[in-house]
Amino acid sequence: MSTELENSERKVVVFNLEQREYAIDVDYVIAIEKMLPITRVPNVPSYVKGVVNLRGMIVPIIDLKNQFHLGNVVEDNNTRIIIVSKDTITIGLMVDKANDVLDIPTSLIGPCPDTVEQSLSEYINGVANIEKRLLIIMDMDKIITPLETRNIANG
Repeated sequence: MSTELENSERKVVVFNLEQREYAIDVDYVIAIEKMLPITRVPNVPSYVKGVVNLRGMIVPIIDLKNQFHLGNVVEDNNTRIIIVSKDTITIGLMVDKANDVLDIPTSLIGPCPDTVEQSLSEYINGVANIEKRLLIIMDMDKIITPLETRNIANG
C-alpha cells in the first residue's frame, strides 16, 4: 500500500523567481543554503554566476532568473542557493527565496500550458494547482545537462 502512496505523490521543494512559484523534486536537492561568497569564473554563460566552496566541494552557481531570461536574482536576506545533484553533476541554483517542501498529488499535476514563454517551457515538467497556488514544476534533466556543465567546467 505504501508503494501506491509513493506513486501518487511527488515531494517537491518550492522556490520563487519574481512572483512565480516553482518546484523541484526533493530527490535532486542536497541542501538549501543562504548566499555564500561567489567566485567569478571567466568565459562562462551569463547565467553562471561563478563557483562557491561548499564544505570543501566546488559548486557552480546558476542564476535561474537569468537562465530563464527573467532578469537577475537580486541578492537580499531571502536569496537562497538550492544545491541539486543529478548523476555525478552538482550545481547550485540561485533563487529569490525557497519557501517550503510539499507533497503534491500527481493527479493535480497537468501539462505545461501553451501560454508559457518558449524560453521557459523547455524547462517545465508540469504545473500543479494546489490550494490556490500555481506551482511550475521544473524538469531537472533539462536544467542540469552535461553540455552546460562542460561549459561551466571549461570556462
